[in-house]
Amino acid sequence: MFEDLRDLYQEVIFDHNRNPRNFRIIEPADRTVEGFNPLCGDRLTLYLKLDQDKIIDASFQGSGCAISTASVSLMTEVIKDKTTQEAEDLFTTFHTLLTNKDSDLRMEALGKLAVLSGVRDYPARVKCATLAWHTLDAALKNETQAISTE
Repeated sequence: MFEDLRDLYQEVIFDHNRNPRNFRIIEPADRTVEGFNPLCGDRLTLYLKLDQDKIIDASFQGSGCAISTASVSLMTEVIKDKTTQEAEDLFTTFHTLLTNKDSDLRMEALGKLAVLSGVRDYPARVKCATLAWHTLDAALKNETQAISTE
């Protein structure tokens, strides 16, 4: 089973890196925040379109390693049609999954994001996977200052 999850992890990372979803600019966006991971060189700009407290569209532009690109691509897919509170809760759950190996989180709570759980076995890559999520957190809080993983 572990091998199957590892294979799925690699397949999803490669697919979202080669064909990132929602790679575009939303004009006009209600929230725009830049994120940067100086360790790996990942850079992204996240765009959100809101209808009151609901995320009706999410997209990004930028460049980064395969893990960073796959993470932001998956994230923009998953947060659409979520409330800002649901997206914030998802950020907390995802961050806990990647930063707390002793976490007893149920993988099914993350849906397709669970394939990124393999990143926690590579501590140097956790910042690559969480950059988009920290950028989302800032956007949800309506912060405009660029986010850095350092």
